[in-house]
Amino acid sequence: MSLEQRDERNRRWDTTFGEEPLDSAAVARVLALPAFADVQADSFPAHLSLEALIANEGRIRTCKRGEVILRQGDYGNSLFIILSGSVIGVNDPDVTGKTAGRRSKKTASWKRSLAQLFAAYRPPEYRRARSLGANDRRSRGAAGNTYQFEGITAVDVDELQVRYTTFSFEAPQMFGELAALTRSPRSATIFAAEDDTLLFEMSWQGLREIRDWSESFRQQIDSLYHERGLVIRLRECPVFDHVDDETLDKIAKEALFETYGNFNWTHRFKREIGKSDKADTIIGLETLICEEGDHVDGLLLINNGFARVSQRVDHGERTIGHLSKNDFFGLDDIFVANKGGGTSLRSSLRAIGYVDVIRIPTYLVHEHILPGLNAGFLRLSDVDGGSVEREELKQGMMDFLVDHRFINGEQAMVINLDRCVGCDDCVRACAVAHDNNPRFVRAGPAYENALVANACMHCTDPVCLIGCPTGAIHRSWDTGTVVINDNTCIGCATCANSCPYNNIQMVEIRGESGDFLLDLEGKTIARATKCDLCSDQLTGPACVQACPHDALMRTNIRDTDNLVKWLR
Repeated sequence: MSLEQRDERNRRWDTTFGEEPLDSAAVARVLALPAFADVQADSFPAHLSLEALIANEGRIRTCKRGEVILRQGDYGNSLFIILSGSVIGVNDPDVTGKTAGRRSKKTASWKRSLAQLFAAYRPPEYRRARSLGANDRRSRGAAGNTYQFEGITAVDVDELQVRYTTFSFEAPQMFGELAALTRSPRSATIFAAEDDTLLFEMSWQGLREIRDWSESFRQQIDSLYHERGLVIRLRECPVFDHVDDETLDKIAKEALFETYGNFNWTHRFKREIGKSDKADTIIGLETLICEEGDHVDGLLLINNGFARVSQRVDHGERTIGHLSKNDFFGLDDIFVANKGGGTSLRSSLRAIGYVDVIRIPTYLVHEHILPGLNAGFLRLSDVDGGSVEREELKQGMMDFLVDHRFINGEQAMVINLDRCVGCDDCVRACAVAHDNNPRFVRAGPAYENALVANACMHCTDPVCLIGCPTGAIHRSWDTGTVVINDNTCIGCATCANSCPYNNIQMVEIRGESGDFLLDLEGKTIARATKCDLCSDQLTGPACVQACPHDALMRTNIRDTDNLVKWLR
């Protein structure tokens, strides 16, 4: 094996969240905020001090009146605390496209696509020499969190408040915690309400570390999340469209946040999925939320995560469906009970890995939700086992998708084995699009003629993001595509170990000569790689475009109608 020694190993704070680490005066000002009043610095380990986290995982931003701070629908991964001034927010989607403008982004070009066809051969996993000079430094925050809007300099705040229903935050309040904690899109558009509004912005990585080491900070953030998140989540769910805001506030005060399952479910799942008796093992790993035959005691709204719906068959369980964000459980049973039918649940609900649930008491459903409810939300035939979808989707396929947790995938690579001839054109096309380095493996679990390949599925809830210390693996702000920043990946393999589907690979990188690169300690340097959906290609995923037999598709696994139609 040829080796080349070169200092190419990225380290956690080679690239900080701001352009530079915060100075001691700025750190002291942040730590004086009420949010950190009860945080004990001596509870943090020496290698990860509270001061170092604030300095490296935070930045100070000064905003003009009317400037867009964050925009509804964009994926965000940071928390904001107001140091001085104030902000206003709007939940109306019209503001996103009309008033807040459209953020400019780097798009794919024909020049880039054509250049790849004629590019000189490069060794596998080649990396050009990096530079860490002052002129080359670029903050993580600037790469993923700074907003540049086309044609928008500032919004007229006075007009905004006249035209829309707004809410406001003042110093030293915080905002943005919902998206940061749940890896979900921003729920509102936020503008600076005053000139020289000063904000402290902290990355998701900093927020995670401080929550892990400070019980008081964790309780404060989680309480804020519950307080604000509940009403927002109810407003987002279509089943409450006919309920007015005053009634929603009343429901929110009585509703309960509940969590089920294990947040770090992936490691145990990966151990168990390979066992021969996995069908019984996997469902046995799932936390029971409510059981068939239990008394109907509320409507359960899935807030985050996934859940399995099943019914008893002989001595086992038959999977009849799966639920994800904005889906609900128990509404049909409450409706039946309201009509004088039985008061017991006709199916069971289990947490698939980890799930957040909002429980709304039955009497509130009777009083405020059932009156005026669109009948389309009642799925009585589904519970009774007679839906068209389930007739189309064989029971074995349903179990396969749920047991393997593929329902998390929004861009899963599914191969129709009846059409695939093994030509590997898809693999070669992927290699051409990625400097001769394919980013997936044409293999994976299969059921009948459907094979789910080992390619990043760009999950609804990408658990690979949770433990990354630098934010190298992250969602694109606009599309939600999960990508890896090679310049900040430190090769810790946390994302690869966390991925439940083994779709992230650690690769040893090489120099221009083809030799493996060694760090200054003589160890090979690894980086994480995976499918990026050919985000820089005009034609989209090269694998799909290259298949000559229409044997490959990228699909949201939960769109079972489309999947079954294509497979058959």
